[in-house]
Amino acid sequence: MKVGIDIGGSHIAIGVIDNNGKIVEKVEKRWTATEKRNLKKTITDYILEKVKLFQEKYKIEKIGIGTPGQIENGVIVQTTNLQVKNFNIMEDLKGLELPIMIRNDAKCAGLAENAYGCLKGYNSSIFLTLGTGIGGAYFVQGELQKAGDKAGYKFGHMVIQKDGILCNCGRKGCFERYASMKAFKNNLREALNLDETTRGQELLEIIRRNTPEDKNYEVIEDVVNEFIENLSEGIQNLICIFEPEIVRNWW
Repeated sequence: MKVGIDIGGSHIAIGVIDNNGKIVEKVEKRWTATEKRNLKKTITDYILEKVKLFQEKYKIEKIGIGTPGQIENGVIVQTTNLQVKNFNIMEDLKGLELPIMIRNDAKCAGLAENAYGCLKGYNSSIFLTLGTGIGGAYFVQGELQKAGDKAGYKFGHMVIQKDGILCNCGRKGCFERYASMKAFKNNLREALNLDETTRGQELLEIIRRNTPEDKNYEVIEDVVNEFIENLSEGIQNLICIFEPEIVRNWW
């Protein structure tokens, strides 16, 4: 058995995985505003607590961690959407006495899909993750491509709107400021005058119930259509550059 850990911009998920890549058990936690003020400790404490509980139930052999941002020598050097720097998470978790591997989360998701899911069987493919930001992975002959000793292929920071919205990375007009799930949800909340406590599931239900007879029908349609146009713009750019056999996304 292995433990897989997904650290996201708004949550963390930890699961026990069998040798066939199936999730046997998992737990999740969303960050509170208070926890975000000391996120390194919050993340470390939660992982230690949950993995130790899993060790009591299963024979855990190793741990894999997926996290947004730039990873070097097991250290999260910088991550735009988590707002942490130089986070030596592997050192903080050494008390678990298990082998630990860490990689950019979008690359982890792409590797899983390449081995078990929607990318299996394709030679050239692009995988996008739409969440707090936009991550990505590029495969040629089934192998994950890298930019030298860096992860590379940061599709979310491709500019699709010159002099557009300021991104957390410091540039303007980045793909993820227009086509990430965070951007979509924020735009929909703003259009409907909802506060930020309105969760994604609630927004999804609002969209599902939306009919031409509703007073907000055109408002919702405009937000959805603008999101689709922005997402399509970014994907079209990637297709022109890489000419993959397939482009798949996950959110």
